[in-house]
Amino acid sequence: MSTPNRIDTTFTNLKAAGKCGFIAYITAGDPGLAETFDIALELERSGVDILELGIPFSDPLADGPTIQAASGRALAAGASVAGVLETIQKIRQTSQIPIVLFTYLNPIYIYGFERFHADAAAAGADGVLILDMPPDEAARNNELMANHGLLPIRLIAPTTPVQRMELIAKSARGFIYYVSREGVTGEQTNLSEDIAAQVANIRAHTDLPIAVGFGISTPEQAAEVALRSDAVVVGSAIVRRIGEFGASKGLCEHVRNFVAPIGAAVKSAR
Repeated sequence: MSTPNRIDTTFTNLKAAGKCGFIAYITAGDPGLAETFDIALELERSGVDILELGIPFSDPLADGPTIQAASGRALAAGASVAGVLETIQKIRQTSQIPIVLFTYLNPIYIYGFERFHADAAAAGADGVLILDMPPDEAARNNELMANHGLLPIRLIAPTTPVQRMELIAKSARGFIYYVSREGVTGEQTNLSEDIAAQVANIRAHTDLPIAVGFGISTPEQAAEVALRSDAVVVGSAIVRRIGEFGASKGLCEHVRNFVAPIGAAVKSAR
């Protein structure tokens, strides 16, 4: 009997406790892979339930300026796919926090598609979200379906038609990532007004947990989204602070001071 995936176990435990999950995204290798290790452990201590690690890429078209800049810094510092996987191995020596790899197809194909999935699973990753791989294309190619135990996380956007929403939901595992706004990643001053309705639409097609992200950057926003979803995703706001304080000896403290209040707000929302 196979061991339950850490993502599934985490959401099962959250549901049993009546709590919403807190997912944090950072770009691996920004400002360096050693710092990524330290930040990952600090995020877990600050209340993060699932960690999303972005593999730096030179052309992150779905990302806004903040994460584009982080990818540039990471690549300039020498980050690579192999280095990110080695960092996950190091994290696993200390932590069992679920890890989802955020990436584009290009870095995976350069590394080797099947080799990437096998090595990522062996390193201790739990899921993968490939931003520019349509699920219907994956279904037509056996190579794209080989995941070696990594759960395929799927994105659904506000503009996703109902029929396509059903297709995406059927191919997903772990959780659905609902992108609450059109466009690229980045902090927003106001939340989308139709999050509750869109989450309800997605629930009609899947029993998977639904995580909501894109633009959430304050405890108040996170608490509001926690009432409507199974997990809250915060990314650009954390990445921006890593960029601001990356050269500081107190980097982890700055990250903790920003993230911990959001984590507390998510957990106390229900």
